[in-house]
Amino acid sequence: MNRNHLLELLASVERGNLSPEQACEKLAHLPYEDVGHARIDHHRALRSGLPEVIYAAGKSPDQTSEIFSRMAVAGSDVLATRADEATATAVLIATPAAVYHPQARAITLRQSPAETHGHIAVVCAGTSDLSVAEEAAVTAELFGTQVTRLYDVGVAGIHRLLSVREQLVTAHAVIVCAGMEGALPSVVGGLVGVPVIAVPTSVGYGASFQGAAALLGMLNSCSPNVTVVNIDNGFGAAYTATLIARASSHSSGSKSSGL
Repeated sequence: MNRNHLLELLASVERGNLSPEQACEKLAHLPYEDVGHARIDHHRALRSGLPEVIYAAGKSPDQTSEIFSRMAVAGSDVLATRADEATATAVLIATPAAVYHPQARAITLRQSPAETHGHIAVVCAGTSDLSVAEEAAVTAELFGTQVTRLYDVGVAGIHRLLSVREQLVTAHAVIVCAGMEGALPSVVGGLVGVPVIAVPTSVGYGASFQGAAALLGMLNSCSPNVTVVNIDNGFGAAYTATLIARASSHSSGSKSSGL
């Protein structure tokens, strides 16, 4: 249930196409639906503009599948993150219209109109960072944001990044995923005049400490427009970037031009 769905429901009652009793039945699961192992927040999109998201890690395939199905029936766009193949199989059997993105480890179902609000760039240092970058890109796209992917442009070959600068500067926000020493967000921050959301990845040799070195490097960035999310948290970066892009798009009075 989002704002548009609620307005359509109320309009149907006003027109006489839907009885108050029928409307009450449709609203019965607001603000949440208790399925025993989870309380599904169908009301979240009305409060925050974006629906609840399923974190599949730690849940059984059946649990994730049931939550996914119930959210689908409620009419919202649905996203499950950190989903393995067994979970994806269970979800797709129950909800055949869903799509599994194996590199992103995400399952999506779009049910809202295909509108685009705002534009972000998702940048990653190397091919080893792709799973985190794709989690970010798939999340932002489901939430209705135009995404430009700029991959394998790490600082070891800085000319690769400079060659895509024109694409970077058209975005309302930039997500930068990098492991090793985590230097790339600082460089990107110096090239653009928008928020840069840095995502440290658990990529690197022993002294990288599974992404802790990149995390500390990004937290100490000398570029003041860089902010940092947790290690491998492509989803969190995309959620925040989507809100920034939406606000920027709305404040300009028009949707992203797609440039």
